[in-house]
Amino acid sequence: MPIQVEPVSDSSSFPEHVDVVVIGAGVVGTCTAYELASKGVSVALLEKGVVAGEQSSRNWGWVRQQNRDLHELSLAMFSLRRWEELGAEIGRDLGFRRMGLLYCSRDEEEIARWERWGKSAREQGFVSELLSGAQAKERTPGSVSTWLGGVWSPTDGRAEPSLAVPAIAEGAKAKGVLLHQNCAVRGIDVAGGKVAGVWTERGLIRTSAVVAAGGAWNSRFCRHHGIDLPIANIGGTAFRTNTAPDVLTAGSVSMPGIAMRRRLDGKYTVAVPGHGSVNIAPQGLRYATKFYQMYRAKLAKKLKYRIDSSFWNGPEALGSWHNDQISPFEKTRILDPKPDAELVEFGLRNLIRELPALKDVKVEASWGGMIDTAPDLVPVISRVDQLPGLVIASGFSGHGFGIGPGAGRLASELVLNEAPIVDPAAYRLSRFSDGSAIRRPEMM
Repeated sequence: MPIQVEPVSDSSSFPEHVDVVVIGAGVVGTCTAYELASKGVSVALLEKGVVAGEQSSRNWGWVRQQNRDLHELSLAMFSLRRWEELGAEIGRDLGFRRMGLLYCSRDEEEIARWERWGKSAREQGFVSELLSGAQAKERTPGSVSTWLGGVWSPTDGRAEPSLAVPAIAEGAKAKGVLLHQNCAVRGIDVAGGKVAGVWTERGLIRTSAVVAAGGAWNSRFCRHHGIDLPIANIGGTAFRTNTAPDVLTAGSVSMPGIAMRRRLDGKYTVAVPGHGSVNIAPQGLRYATKFYQMYRAKLAKKLKYRIDSSFWNGPEALGSWHNDQISPFEKTRILDPKPDAELVEFGLRNLIRELPALKDVKVEASWGGMIDTAPDLVPVISRVDQLPGLVIASGFSGHGFGIGPGAGRLASELVLNEAPIVDPAAYRLSRFSDGSAIRRPEMM
């Protein structure tokens, strides 16, 4: 695995009964477990691989409010506050810093979209600064481009994926969460039409509530129980440079062809925004029509389509199993897709061309990740009507790391029937089946 994640030890005892089982120890599942335990609830946090082994350690490390879908903005704003609180509560460094976020553009239409978004965002209490071309250039003194404009969000932040989720997991354990890695959940035990437990590879855990936060695997897990969760898993690629000069006036910057974050170790995490790959597989074919608006909006020309072994194996394949049999989740402990070498080369060229001070920079490591993506790019954080006791937290569309703390709080409130921090209507699963029109995403 090309990603180095801080190791977390398992709890010493394996439970027979808990109030809530959380499936998946990525950022959303771990934050959910932490929030539940903070309220005195007994929790088992189960992970088929290791804490943050998949997308939660492979993302860009951005913690942003700027350019979120307006339905997601209130949750992103809460998450920023929660990121700031969590480090102090847990007593560990999450790598979180409010260093600001800068977007620069040569596209008039894009700048106009930012301006429209900013006016609507102010109504929710979020304020960023639309920049002229000269102001954008002033904030990117090492760039070669002449910008038409930009947008500057001084309150946005960054965090270190390899540090943050393991630290939150340790904080959850300190509050009593029982963490077990390399322990796949095979399925839910149902009695009287309700959640009664989970079947794991180590046996049955009795519980009346389950939070499914399994990232790219969540849709396949739900189909095992006859629940439709329309998700497209989009492959992403990112890379890490060697130690390099600090050329940024913000913690994270997006320019045409480059998205980059200055890391605490003096290196950069770099990606090419919007580009990725889609494996043609049964799950994607099943839900293809629901993604028409998304592909039409922006992504169609930036995605590569391919067929590989994932058609028969992995998170989007067909195939059933019994809860007393080895499941697909045990067969792939850590989903570790290959990075797109052409995209890495393209990103490095863009980086050096735009920022000549980085002409000697080298790629130290590159990696792939699988991004569970919803048709409208807004996550599903929702109870499931057909199976009382189940809450789904999924489809974060590349935003999960940044809004993980808020998503964890909201999921915990749905489990406990508490007043939610934000209106959960925008995140309901039923919006994809109740006749509601699937909106065309404008912000990515």
